Amino acid sequence: MTFQNRVDPWGRLHAVSVRGEYMGNRGILHNEQQQIVTQWRHKSWVTCEREFKDRQRKVFSPGSYTELFFLDEATAFSAGHRPCAECRRARYNEFKALWCSANLETNSPKSVPISKIDELLHSERVNNDGKITFQMEFGAVPEGAFIDMNGTAFLLWQGHLHQWSYQGYSQSDLILSPSAVVTVLTPASIVRLFSKGFKPLVHESAGS
Repeated sequence: MTFQNRVDPWGRLHAVSVRGEYMGNRGILHNEQQQIVTQWRHKSWVTCEREFKDRQRKVFSPGSYTELFFLDEATAFSAGHRPCAECRRARYNEFKALWCSANLETNSPKSVPISKIDELLHSERVNNDGKITFQMEFGAVPEGAFIDMNGTAFLLWQGHLHQWSYQGYSQSDLILSPSAVVTVLTPASIVRLFSKGFKPLVHESAGS
């Protein structure tokens, strides 16, 4: 059975067999018939390692959180997920420290509860109408962020735009002027994080 748990850069859930490099969690989203009935249950959207401490899980088990899957970390960030504090502790610490510096102008991330970050991220990623986007000049878009061009997602990486797919990326011939106004999928606070030098982990199809 192919479950509806593959996440695209808009944060939407699809039934696709290939899983990708990372797993994620938004709470229990499925019912007893293993059908998705909601897009999230809480505001702590996390990105997890697919393997951790030899733990074994049966996907879409009753009463347990719904396993989500992402092509790569860049896709997860675009959807509004952040690193898990348990299975990705080092990455979580790196993310939190630089996120606070980029968005709260503080160098004391320990004083900032993760719930505050999750609350702000939630206000940036989704509302009752779906994915929240914003516009900015293309020249200001940092590497690792996604833009939406007529319903197609493109990752900016190594100075080029790469078209996203469930299987990976293909480099695009699309060239935009730095002054062109584009629609950004990656949440605003994550974009500021990337502008500070934080680099998301990207699928090998986009280049090293």
